[in-house]
Amino acid sequence: MPVLADVFKVTPAQSSLSLSVTTGLLAIGMLVSGIASEMLRRKPLMATSMFASALLTIGTAVAPTWHLLLLSRILVGLTISGLPAVAMAYVSEEIDPASGGLAMGLYIGGTAFGGMTGRLVTGVITDLLSWRWAIGIIGGLAVCGSILFLVLLPPSRQFTPHSPNFEQLKSSLFSHFHDRGLPLLFAMGFLLMGSFVSVYNYLGFRLMAPPYYFSQTAVGLLFTVYSVGMFSSAWAGHMAAHRGRRAVLFGMVILMGAGVLIAMAHATWAVLTGLAVMTFGFFGAHAVVSAWIGVRARSAKAVASSFYLFCYYSGSSVVGTFAGTFWSSKGWSGVTAIVGALLTLALAVVIALRNLPAAQDTAPFSETPAV
Repeated sequence: MPVLADVFKVTPAQSSLSLSVTTGLLAIGMLVSGIASEMLRRKPLMATSMFASALLTIGTAVAPTWHLLLLSRILVGLTISGLPAVAMAYVSEEIDPASGGLAMGLYIGGTAFGGMTGRLVTGVITDLLSWRWAIGIIGGLAVCGSILFLVLLPPSRQFTPHSPNFEQLKSSLFSHFHDRGLPLLFAMGFLLMGSFVSVYNYLGFRLMAPPYYFSQTAVGLLFTVYSVGMFSSAWAGHMAAHRGRRAVLFGMVILMGAGVLIAMAHATWAVLTGLAVMTFGFFGAHAVVSAWIGVRARSAKAVASSFYLFCYYSGSSVVGTFAGTFWSSKGWSGVTAIVGALLTLALAVVIALRNLPAAQDTAPFSETPAV
């Protein structure tokens, strides 16, 4: 984003639109794709989504103006929307419930690896060649990944598409909001992702300015910190089976807050340490909530996942851009303030989840079936 701000002569908040418009349309598109996935086969829908978004990413690399770049990013958000919610439903349906938490953690770890690799590759290639080459190569790698996905992923065995039944669909949609726990889990997605993306969106601006003077490659290397998320997501999913989802989720949110506080220090080592702690907590929390939704939703699991991811990516889009105004006016302390407020709300939601009576969870976790 610092490079795009310089090339297209836009503000930091405006440059964040290159991510926010994608995640915003992704959030909206997932509500549609989640509903459609109940009537379509899982694997073809995900594969089509991957191929279309990969080709559009290549198109982004040749966009001649800022507005055309944003248009291409909007289209990427719409096309990729067929993947995340359906993938979460696929994992919860096809994996034995006893391994569901770990499996979802591994899936979230895969998203961490993808995020790390994409940011790292684009940072290095932008320094060596240009941002256009960087995005184009990422799009080419995404095409290769789509081909492997199509060849290697087994088709769904535990899900059968059904014909459109609008009364049944309406009932499924509203049933998720009749449950006292699911809306709270949806809200966690907004709060967690809004906090996470705000830190990563503007940390690059902080570290490329005095007194740090990081290069674009060095900023790209920051995303190797995602590797701790690859571990924490699987670890948190496993620990939730033994310690309980609520306890593990509470601990992960506390870690996120601790990391943000540590990163307020001026020393480079403290900034990087705080970033690692915050990232560990985020991916752990995301894995626990993602698996929890798959267990708690009694029907239309892809729709439930879509609601969660709608909130998740809305947090990225809305808060990610809004935090730019805090960065422009207050610097890093402003970003820390808005992230701190979001994490305080997240803790309040976790407490509300802890206080709900035992209810609908049926997966074989060690805690008494509860929210």
